[in-house]
Amino acid sequence: MRIDLAVDAYLRHVAIERGLSENTVAAYRRDLAGYAEWLREQGIDDTAAVTSVTLASFVADRAAGQPPIAASSLARLQSSVRGLHRFLAREGIEPADPSMNLRPPKQARRLPKALTIEQVESLLDASGPAPSTDADVAGTAGGAPGDLLATRDRALLELLYATGARVSEIVQLDVDDVAHGDVLRVRGKGSKERIVPVGSYARAAVDAYLTRSRPELSLRGRATPKLFLGARGAPLSRQSAWLIIQSAAERAHLTAHVSPHTLRHSFATHLLQGGADVRVVQELLGHASVATTQIYTYVSVDALRDVYATSHPRAR
Repeated sequence: MRIDLAVDAYLRHVAIERGLSENTVAAYRRDLAGYAEWLREQGIDDTAAVTSVTLASFVADRAAGQPPIAASSLARLQSSVRGLHRFLAREGIEPADPSMNLRPPKQARRLPKALTIEQVESLLDASGPAPSTDADVAGTAGGAPGDLLATRDRALLELLYATGARVSEIVQLDVDDVAHGDVLRVRGKGSKERIVPVGSYARAAVDAYLTRSRPELSLRGRATPKLFLGARGAPLSRQSAWLIIQSAAERAHLTAHVSPHTLRHSFATHLLQGGADVRVVQELLGHASVATTQIYTYVSVDALRDVYATSHPRAR
């Protein structure tokens, strides 16, 4: 089968039949476009001509590239290629899967970067004002442009930390998704839904945003059900959310790299440090496998080691 047709068929499969997210499908598309281009450079335009030797050469070529490719990126690239050839063999398009013996590179264990509770509080305080009373939340809509956006930013960061949701999940929320009291309905990877509790601080911040800011922001653009809006009334993008967090981190004088995923890591780490069961954290994060969640337990173990080293009289 022609390589371009094979890639198109596989991408339709993962998007429609497997229901993978747009971001995941886009990543597969980028990886496989590079793979198809490499094959054409080798004079190969048909998947029937691909062998295990071909794939080994492709991986070696990518691993030796300049600048060097990270082990995680190479592993993802191999996963995309394996998925393509496994699909072709399973569908009977090709008689065999040449990627059967293709193994991902061994990756060094990278612990997630989590903020301390004090750092998270500083970040939240720097993002915008926090409603302190019920009267504050029930205040009138409107206000200065900076106040409107600061109230929105506080709600955004409070919700990210309170739920551990991915930033892509948060910016896709509709107003109706937060209309369930102290729980949030989140649509995760593969359009799978999960219910996540929302603490009182995040609930108050979201209520303040819905009361004060969103009505004014919604008048600036076309009608949309999306919860978080930009300055011109359009749905807030992932890139804009990232910039909001970066600006808050600068104002909080946090020297460590802070991203939307940093709040997700901090959410999981703080729950485990507080005694939460790893299976519960898995469910809250929307991880398909508990093995993905267990990396956060290493963070907690490191914290235990630090406490032991500084507290036990014979630790050193």
